[in-house]
Amino acid sequence: MYKILIEDLTFKAIIGILDKERIEEQLVVVNCEIEYNDKKNYIDYAKVCDLIVKVIQEGKFLLIEDAIDEVENVLLKEFPQMQSLKISIKKPEILKNALVGIEILRKF
Repeated sequence: MYKILIEDLTFKAIIGILDKERIEEQLVVVNCEIEYNDKKNYIDYAKVCDLIVKVIQEGKFLLIEDAIDEVENVLLKEFPQMQSLKISIKKPEILKNALVGIEILRKF
């Protein structure tokens, strides 16, 4: 089993339900782990990063949950050889005293 690790993929996007979040881009931090079995059928981590950024930036999601679900759908479609996906999306600037976000773990 092989595991891709993507740590602290950082970019700006419109995400959230507050009025301010709908207007101003905010910092988003994504961490991702993908397991797959066959190195001959490898997963391109640069493409994974590009897809994550594209989905979140273009989606302008109200809920982080919707963003993470769509990222999962796109990655699974692009990389059906995934055996598992662990991904978190965090918004480090939304609260002054906490780093908040959401995480999923899926086995395929």
